[in-house]
Amino acid sequence: MNPLLQRLQPYPFERLRRLFADVKPAPAHRPISLGIGEPKHPAPDFLKRALADALGDGLSSYPATAGEPRLREACAGWLQRRYGLAVDAATQVLPVNGSREALFAFAQVVVDPTREGATVVCPNPFYQIYEGAALLAGAQPHYVASVAERNFAVDWDSVPEAVWARTQLIYVCSPGNPAGAVMPLDEWRKLFALSDRHGFVIASDECYSEIYFRDEAPLGGLQAAAQLGRSDFKRLVAFTSLSKRSNVPGLRSGFVAGDAELLKAFLLYRTYHGGAMSPVVQAASVAAWGDEAHVVDNRRLYREKFAQVTPVLAEVLDVALPDASFYLWAGVPAAFAQRAPGLSADEAFARELLAQYNVTVLPGSYLARTVQGHNPGAGRVRLALVAGVDECLEAAHRIAGFCRANA
Repeated sequence: MNPLLQRLQPYPFERLRRLFADVKPAPAHRPISLGIGEPKHPAPDFLKRALADALGDGLSSYPATAGEPRLREACAGWLQRRYGLAVDAATQVLPVNGSREALFAFAQVVVDPTREGATVVCPNPFYQIYEGAALLAGAQPHYVASVAERNFAVDWDSVPEAVWARTQLIYVCSPGNPAGAVMPLDEWRKLFALSDRHGFVIASDECYSEIYFRDEAPLGGLQAAAQLGRSDFKRLVAFTSLSKRSNVPGLRSGFVAGDAELLKAFLLYRTYHGGAMSPVVQAASVAAWGDEAHVVDNRRLYREKFAQVTPVLAEVLDVALPDASFYLWAGVPAAFAQRAPGLSADEAFARELLAQYNVTVLPGSYLARTVQGHNPGAGRVRLALVAGVDECLEAAHRIAGFCRANA
């Protein structure tokens, strides 16, 4: 058995099941879950038709790992329209089966575990795949806290120079999970300078890029590189997905783009790993990347939902509209800090909310790691506003009632 498997920590939702194991949800309320970030808006009908139309010939041949040229060209076309980027579809774009598996596999390509002190830097809180990818690649994760006072920006300046010197890969998530913060150009400039000095690779997770609440669309990593004169995207690869953008998490479709040399190595790895995308999924993906109307409609639904839900919750929780993503990152009332022996405030809040109002939320401490005695997710909960407006609004009113009753 691979001994590195022993280094993996329980996934947040496994920890949540344990936390709720002896909780009896309030029977007077139907269950509402804000715990899992799984899109619930309907998948577009035209994508369903594209899938069905591709079934005739799409199951009779093995797909190429590099994907069909028309898919890579569709991805490159979207990058041009969305970010104004000119990329080579043949060498700078590679289809993947959703960003999750690609984010994990990429570390296996980039990390050299034979180098002393191999390190992967990631934000804290973070998407758990970053940590698992680092550990199974034989590297040591270094966690960098997000700072609430700076709109949950990651405190890159807190990383010691000695850590940067042994860093081989850094995961960036913008818009971020769970707080939804978008990295500005100055932060990208800082990371690029560090990458030039120390030679590490930047993996930019941008799966929430199309769900935003400001007038200006979030800045992407490749876009930032181009604005700073780094048109070859040296040591930079961006990861994106159709799951959130097009409400098709079951399609398992996305792509990576950036440094051609890195993608050449990644393609080699994926050829042996079996990372080819089904021709049926490729056909639907071509249709999805080529259509923007359904994305605009989806974004409008989220904007309407957040506009109604956020004010209700802001009356009782420390929460505000994020830059982007479909989460609210809410601070829980101080009354829950010493509520139950052995539980953090966010765990106690989640347990009692389920027991009294049958609403599921995810404790923020489950999305972070404790470093030097501090867990930057502690005292917060993540609320995934993925269901319809009415259901999310009902959950918000229940949470408000719960907070007032337990003040």
